[in-house]
Amino acid sequence: MEIIPVAHFHSPFTTKFGIPRQSGLVEGLRGRIVFEPEYRSADALRGLEGFDYLWMIWGFSANIGARKAATVRPPRLGGNVRMGVFATRSPFRPNNLGLSSVRIESIEHTEASGPVVHVSGADLMDGTPIYDIKPYVAQADCHEGVRCGFADSEEWHTLRVDIPDDVRRVLPPEQWRTLAGVLELDPRPHFHDDPSRVYGMSFGGSDIRFRVDGAVLTVVEVVPGSQT
Repeated sequence: MEIIPVAHFHSPFTTKFGIPRQSGLVEGLRGRIVFEPEYRSADALRGLEGFDYLWMIWGFSANIGARKAATVRPPRLGGNVRMGVFATRSPFRPNNLGLSSVRIESIEHTEASGPVVHVSGADLMDGTPIYDIKPYVAQADCHEGVRCGFADSEEWHTLRVDIPDDVRRVLPPEQWRTLAGVLELDPRPHFHDDPSRVYGMSFGGSDIRFRVDGAVLTVVEVVPGSQT
């Protein structure tokens, strides 16, 4: 079976670095689903406005040439324990397919791009191909009181984000609120622990540069219009 994109996703992230490792972790993170010309039909979305959430089936387009293995090291376990790839949400999968649940913020009908679905809480890079979308139905998709493997015993450890006043003035407050939610999840690779190292993360066309010392992440500089 051959599948082709029905749409592409547009987000503030132009590279993989910094993208939340799961959908829904940063609720204020906004993005857009823009359909390919042959799928820009308002009829195809008829009824979607009655749902709060949808599922996106998409492709890890930046990992196509990456090595695949039967086991991976989940960041949730500190990168020190191997688990089977099919027991994880690893992006390094045989068919490079991802699945994300996102909140529908609005459906805009435009002359240039047809219907555009604005969503929040996505974990996708800008330009990611979307192969299908389906409405989230709580009666079928929500299962209460179930086991979630190692995710039950391993908590998300967040960082305290420190943004000096002179740096904070570079971006508007609403953008900092979203950025702080992204940064507190610790974008660094799990094996990095150098408090002197400065990391750069591309977000919304700016280069966000930061250090991490213990449980504190400090934003040291923002370079507008830069790409990491």
